[in-house]
Amino acid sequence: MIASPRFMPHAHRRRHARIAAMPDHPYVDALVIGAGAAGLCIARALALAGLDVAVLESERAPGQHTSSRNSEVIHAGFYYPSDSLKAQLCVRGSHLLYEYCAGRGITTRRCGKLVVTDNADGIDRLHALLEQGISNGVTGLTLVTTDQLRQQAPEIMATTALHSPATGIIDSHAYLACLQQDIRDRGGIIACGARFLHADRDAHRFRVSFTDDEGDQVIMAARLVNAAGLFASEVARNIDGLPAAAIPETRWAKGNYFSLAGRPPCQTLVYPLPERHGLGIHLTLDTTGSARFGPDVVWTERVDYRADEHRRAVFAAAVARYFPGIDAARLQPAWAGIRPKAFQGGAPVNDFVIQGPTENGVPGLVQLFGIESPGLTASLAIGERCAALLEGTA
Repeated sequence: MIASPRFMPHAHRRRHARIAAMPDHPYVDALVIGAGAAGLCIARALALAGLDVAVLESERAPGQHTSSRNSEVIHAGFYYPSDSLKAQLCVRGSHLLYEYCAGRGITTRRCGKLVVTDNADGIDRLHALLEQGISNGVTGLTLVTTDQLRQQAPEIMATTALHSPATGIIDSHAYLACLQQDIRDRGGIIACGARFLHADRDAHRFRVSFTDDEGDQVIMAARLVNAAGLFASEVARNIDGLPAAAIPETRWAKGNYFSLAGRPPCQTLVYPLPERHGLGIHLTLDTTGSARFGPDVVWTERVDYRADEHRRAVFAAAVARYFPGIDAARLQPAWAGIRPKAFQGGAPVNDFVIQGPTENGVPGLVQLFGIESPGLTASLAIGERCAALLEGTA
């Protein structure tokens, strides 16, 4: 319950006159809806800028959806057009993320990544990815020949691969925990079990309604950020002043993961060429050295994080394209994640959608839609950008 004095940041407790002007409702400089990686990074950036910040999270703990149910890969940023937010924020975010983790003792590992192919058309696509990466400012990318592949990873069946040495993996749970601590160290609030209901704005501030274990509550905020991930479109529809046409549709792409029993076939990440709605079923490693394959793309309308055992044959066929020697019996259903895909006018947007006050027409409002891969990699850069949009410097 944010109205309780124990939830007020120290800066709020010093502002007796400001609070007294609104005795029934607490007030913050910025309120963030959603405590995934993006929401936490935005709240952190605003707190570091000296603002009093609160975060509303409907779940009982932060990062329960897309942020903690993914491949935990730190992407280099070569998949995306140079003028896209995904390219700009991924490349910037990758550098920020490695630096942040090194400073806080969060486990990362630059294990590198191979994007593989076994046909001529695929080689042309790898060349295009290489050129795109260079254009985006990604360093270290090289094409690997068949002979080199046989020496580096003999289990892989491919004629050519694109090698990205900057790609790595991260302990996402430790990362989320550190972001939370950063916010609290600056006097910020993270209120879990607090579900957003509605927001409207007068000339100076937002009046935000939410519900928690104490019942319906209200908090006032000068700035509002919709970083609700899977539920961002639903939140947007409950913010007064936003025309329906300005709210992208969010569709849910479930991705199953299958773990690999026994020893990993190699010590680098291995990806096929990207597909229409994803990067393909790929081999990734976690920071303990265990291997898993995923994610696939299964459109869904409900939150269900159980891996679908019936997808085993699909996974076995996908893996056999580049690891033909792996026994399909070693594939075990593990877990699933769901990615928010932004659509506008029935067509996929294929980029992050980050709307500042100029785009949405509401002073003090920033909204994020379709923050899927590479959202975890880009999260610190997303925080920077959203803070700049709210301060009018982006």
